[in-house]
Amino acid sequence: MRAKLLLEDGSKWEGISFGAEGESMGEVVFNTGMTGYQEVLTDPSYCGQIVTMTYPLIGNYGINRHDIESRRPFVHGFIVREQAEAPSHWRSERSIGHWLKEYELLGLAGIDTRQLTRRIRVHGTMKGILSTKEESWDALAERLDRQALMQDQVARVSTQSIHTAPSYGPRVVLMDFGAKYGLQRELARRGCDVVVVPHHTTAEEIERLRPDGILLSNGPGDPKDVPHAIRTVASLLGRYPLFGICLGHQLFALACGADTEKMKFGHRGSNHPVKELASGRTWITSQNHGYAVRNESLTGTPLKLTHVALNDGTCEGLEHQELQAFSVQFHPEAAPGPHDSESLFDRFVAGLQPDSSLREGGNIHA
Repeated sequence: MRAKLLLEDGSKWEGISFGAEGESMGEVVFNTGMTGYQEVLTDPSYCGQIVTMTYPLIGNYGINRHDIESRRPFVHGFIVREQAEAPSHWRSERSIGHWLKEYELLGLAGIDTRQLTRRIRVHGTMKGILSTKEESWDALAERLDRQALMQDQVARVSTQSIHTAPSYGPRVVLMDFGAKYGLQRELARRGCDVVVVPHHTTAEEIERLRPDGILLSNGPGDPKDVPHAIRTVASLLGRYPLFGICLGHQLFALACGADTEKMKFGHRGSNHPVKELASGRTWITSQNHGYAVRNESLTGTPLKLTHVALNDGTCEGLEHQELQAFSVQFHPEAAPGPHDSESLFDRFVAGLQPDSSLREGGNIHA
């Protein structure tokens, strides 16, 4: 079966359909990772987006139960140059095409992904429509023009109830704006008592959980689309040690008076160099974001720039100069990607002071 991709600027591609049949609309972005496609597909930060992989062969090691990063894939479409129909790996359980079909997700193969990536780099990310329907380009263009990109991605991917990964270490409340499983794994590895809460949880509800620290998770979309989270983070500052990652980093910046902006085509991949300003070290990082904190907006705030992206100089890390709070734009939990920056979890956990006496009456279901 054939499938079509149409961008809002009129650019069009036609190739081979794999996965489900039908139609899907979203923001078309690209990811530069050579591996890790299963983690990309299940990263909630891609909710509302049609993801193009720049590496030409995808699916060669199949899909397995070990490398998922959320309860289901959240992409709105998947585009590759060539998809492997017969994967070969000892952990492989099914092909990527069968897996996409299982979740009713569209895939497009056989197009020039270099050309598509170049167009996004030159003109920026664009709205696009992916379809297997036999109809004219004009009909697709009409529907694409009518539909707007979603703005409620965080509500779609966040947990709807409180759940825990109990342990005897410091209690960390993980605010779930679209958290990858890797965040919980890293905290559990360090013995933390993890309590995951929905994105709309208030500061008062979090206080009743008697946390020793707060972790603000990654997530999709524009941080300004979740103003309630900005207010909650502002209320939590100074009361508990805080660590923000990706969207959590942007929410932390906004809560401290800084500003964010949409990037031309964002950072998505597992090979982005970031410089730690204090040490001069360069880390290779895993990233997935289309918004960034404006460097110039840090003036007059209590925030200090700690990390910068070496490719474009954008803000990659912040630290509060008076309170115990810091954040990074990249993903120290990786999955996929290098583990250069996983020591940031050690830094966060080392700053927590568990006091079980404070938790008396701190029923997590209160």
